[in-house]
Amino acid sequence: MTRTVVASATKEIIIGFDQPFCVIGERINPTGRKKLAAEMVEGNFDTVKADVLAQVAAGATMLDVNAGVTAVNPNETEPPLLVKTLEIVQELTDIPLSIDSSVTEAIKAALEVTKGRPLVNSVTGEEEKLEAILPLIKKYDVPVVAISNDETGISEDPDVRFAVAKKIVEHAADYGIPAHDIVVDPLVMPIGAMGTAGQQVFQLLRRLREELKVNTTCGLSNISFGLPHRHGINAGFIPMVIGAGMTSAIMNPCRPQEMEAVRAANVLNGTDPNCQEWIMTYRDHKPAAANSATADAAPADATASSGGRRRGGRAARRSAG
Repeated sequence: MTRTVVASATKEIIIGFDQPFCVIGERINPTGRKKLAAEMVEGNFDTVKADVLAQVAAGATMLDVNAGVTAVNPNETEPPLLVKTLEIVQELTDIPLSIDSSVTEAIKAALEVTKGRPLVNSVTGEEEKLEAILPLIKKYDVPVVAISNDETGISEDPDVRFAVAKKIVEHAADYGIPAHDIVVDPLVMPIGAMGTAGQQVFQLLRRLREELKVNTTCGLSNISFGLPHRHGINAGFIPMVIGAGMTSAIMNPCRPQEMEAVRAANVLNGTDPNCQEWIMTYRDHKPAAANSATADAAPADATASSGGRRRGGRAARRSAG
């Protein structure tokens, strides 16, 4: 059974087919959040701190940490800001982290200060990226998110995306990196623009699980981009991707509707033994308008990688959540 171990200094979690779905909180990300980006540039981390605590309280398994505030000179500006952000996050929580950057120097710097065994987000199928990132993954013995696009961009053909994922897994093996340390992002397209997007993801997930035997993740809210009442689509999508084999997602845990879908899927998938987590979370639950109002008050956010500022077709992973 494939198991990807991610850890902080004091807490270890496992991403796997026989494990509860791993919720990777997306909120510490300035992409699409101008106010947060401006604050981080100024050295103000109040919103970052609030987002850390809110996501942990909402039930996030891990937190994704991104500091890509600008596309201007990212090789100079991003490494120190990412390091500072990670240090602040680690002071507030002991749950494992995902280092989210497309800048190799930022990933290097982050790996020096991140405690435990973080997840690196990410590497693509581009030869330049593989040669830059995979040696770091081997050196620091950490798992990595593998994005199913390469120099040609993001293919609409799911067979091509599978081939790119396979290429990354095989290249990783050449460096001595096992498949269980590769978490593949098959790339979720917006269903409003591509009517077969859901079916494609389900097909890819089954192949990734059965043929490559790897764990998987995605920027969850990409599926609903451009549609009204997006959280209803997201909540419906969650149990379907879990049923198809997805084992984690980069998402907003502060959306009660979506977290209910995750917890319900865990119950029905047998990864919440005796319904313990469900019962502990909802035994005193009383529906109230305040719950919805609180969720809606959270600013719309981008999903978990660096989105439009990234090269190699990664813009499709980023949409307002």
